[in-house]
Amino acid sequence: MPRRLEAARGESNDAGSHALPPAVIVRGLDQACTVLRAAFGRPVLLLSAPEAARLLGPAWWVAMLEAAREEVPGAAARGVLDCGNAAGIVQAALAAGADGVLFTGAEAQALRLASIAATQGALLLRAAPTALDLGAYDAVRKLPLWLGRAA
Repeated sequence: MPRRLEAARGESNDAGSHALPPAVIVRGLDQACTVLRAAFGRPVLLLSAPEAARLLGPAWWVAMLEAAREEVPGAAARGVLDCGNAAGIVQAALAAGADGVLFTGAEAQALRLASIAATQGALLLRAAPTALDLGAYDAVRKLPLWLGRAA
């Protein structure tokens, strides 16, 4: 099974040992708040759009998540910024305070980045989990069922 998650201690976990909460791709504050409200305090993983870090930068993602958490108090969400194969952007995201990143680059780089993430309690995903894309047609209607699947 492919490496799915570098945990806070830098250990490799496959999907069965530490299952991730339902994942939803969000592209902004309104979508993030929609997901957090629908989750009713249950854990959820907010994913950026593919390679969003290259286009918008890590500071935008961290600020957007902070604003969403302020708007929906009690939300149990972790954000994961898709950094593609750009190790430098992963480092910038972690320095900016991201609590999760997706890195698809070389394994040797991933191990070093996992060590950095571990010092911050951040997640380093090596592959994107299956996710509901909130920008897709009819996704908002499907959201409650999607979030309830892990309940």
